[in-house]
Amino acid sequence: MKQFEVYRNIRKGAVIFGLPISSFALMMICVVASLLIIIFSFSLWIIIGAFIFNSILYVVLIRITRKSQLFLVSVKFPDIISNKRKSNLNYEQD
Repeated sequence: MKQFEVYRNIRKGAVIFGLPISSFALMMICVVASLLIIIFSFSLWIIIGAFIFNSILYVVLIRITRKSQLFLVSVKFPDIISNKRKSNLNYEQD
């Protein structure tokens, strides 16, 4: 009987073919665009070019996801969250 281990890393994000969802969506858009180009201009060189382009795009997206620190531009979440307005007016009595 097979034993399956519990998947505990659910918070790391969904991955399809080694790519996050957004990169996979970009890859699928390029594949569909390549198919449309192949259908409307049927040529051997275009088929080969589309295959090479999609392969290179896949390799580049895999490398970008592996080295994600290069493109990390997220802003740090603030330490304090407050609804008070930032004003220099003092409403207290002395």
